Amino acid sequence: MTELLTAAQMRAIEQAAIESGEVTGLELMERAGQGVVEAIFEEWPELDRRGASPSRSPGYLGPDEGDPLRAVVLCGPGNNGGDGFVVARLLHGLGWQVDVFLYGDAEKLPPDAKKNFANWSASNVVHDWDDEEIEDILDEQEHDLVVDALFGTGITRSMPDDTYRTWNGFVPTVTGTHPQDRRPKYVAVDCPSGLCCDSGMNFGALPTDLTVSFHSPKLGLFLMGDGHYGGGPGLSGKLVISDIGLKPAYAKSIVQLAPDPASRGFHGKWTGQHKYTHGHALILSGGAAKTGAARLAARGALRIGAGLVTLGVPGSAQMEVAAQVTAIMLRRVEGADGLSDVLRDERLNALCLGPGIGVERARELVPVALEARRGTVLDADALTAFADDPAALFTLLHENCVLTPHGGEFARLFPDIAEKLSATPTTGPAYSKVDATREAAERAGCVVLFKGPDTVIAAPDGRCSINGAFYERAAPWLATAGSGDVLSGFIAGLLARGFDPMQAAEFAAWLHVECALTFGPGLIAEDLSEQLPCVFKKMNM
Repeated sequence: MTELLTAAQMRAIEQAAIESGEVTGLELMERAGQGVVEAIFEEWPELDRRGASPSRSPGYLGPDEGDPLRAVVLCGPGNNGGDGFVVARLLHGLGWQVDVFLYGDAEKLPPDAKKNFANWSASNVVHDWDDEEIEDILDEQEHDLVVDALFGTGITRSMPDDTYRTWNGFVPTVTGTHPQDRRPKYVAVDCPSGLCCDSGMNFGALPTDLTVSFHSPKLGLFLMGDGHYGGGPGLSGKLVISDIGLKPAYAKSIVQLAPDPASRGFHGKWTGQHKYTHGHALILSGGAAKTGAARLAARGALRIGAGLVTLGVPGSAQMEVAAQVTAIMLRRVEGADGLSDVLRDERLNALCLGPGIGVERARELVPVALEARRGTVLDADALTAFADDPAALFTLLHENCVLTPHGGEFARLFPDIAEKLSATPTTGPAYSKVDATREAAERAGCVVLFKGPDTVIAAPDGRCSINGAFYERAAPWLATAGSGDVLSGFIAGLLARGFDPMQAAEFAAWLHVECALTFGPGLIAEDLSEQLPCVFKKMNM
């Protein structure tokens, strides 16, 4: 279980460890600096001169073995800067030529950072901050590394204007004398400076090739924020977590990375059971020429393990759907009375309304579905149908529901929350997608899955997780028509199988991304459900 920490939570964990006597602040700073250096050498072995001839990555045009390696380390006015002084000292001890620049007054550094400043400055130069000088150095000399130890998790406002020049070399199209294949490697210590590490909001962040975060990933590294430069994931490059010897801090208030279902009690079908043991999901469809989304959801529900799946369709769509389905059953459901009749069968234990159902039909059927108090997924039109009166929906919802809005649908149901989320922050920590989803779940009284590359899932009691399609789980081809309908079907199928709403949403979101990764580029929505057998085999289900 991976914790995603806010800046305040990380500080509290560090402070508790220091106060308990387990470790000193200086020891933590030393471990952090060592972790950064080790991560650099792991990512770019050609920069590691400690042993035999360095390995060369394919096509590498870096320095010859006899050339001195050069680094610029940018240190800020807090403990992140202290980590930077440790990195500088360790690299210098390995024979690197290191230029260190300090942003701020050395006399105002925190005590541990000040000690590491003194250790470095006793025999080495610390340059006063001058962004033009830094830019000139990076243009005129071929450096191998730039280390961002400016602000880390501590930024709470826009980046100072006099830091922008230092990152010019990162972008290959800007003025500069070094070609892209010989530009420095850019490394962020804990969090790219200028990124709100609680929300992913970009306060003028400095993009990087590698981010080395300590103990646990920071929340903002998995959130898109305002989407500028891809938020936390887009600005952080590759993410590496360095263990600095602190204990986990499990608590309901801490956000988790959505778990691999196999590690959290997910199971296949047991032997000796029959189809009704695994539940019966009812997926409500729209009319003629509007059934595709519901059919995608129904196939997803069946593939993920529901024992039976029935499509409830109006008479106008019966022939169309009958020609398209085989294992999925078909039932005519015309209106509210028709749905009430169908729901007399108590073996129907999970419902999905929304994909392609149409706003008018949704407005008529949703109250009936919710009155039955079965596990219920509401998506798409089932959410939009209540845009003019969200409170009317909230009075009907119950604890066995899962809402799955994308950004637009979320704004229709929770306009005041969406407004806070989209507001331009002037100070941090900024209001985050996690804050918004938790507030929405509390208001709705049920699980809310707020879709996106940074899908956030929250329960009314405050439990929250992020299913991020980023870093090693990046799956950009999920941005295709119908993929959200399949996700709704996955959730409905898991509700039918008896998983609770939070588990069903978390497991479905994880499996949704895993299916996309299994298929790869060229994915369309129809492909997602068909990957589940392969995924389950990999999970030893």
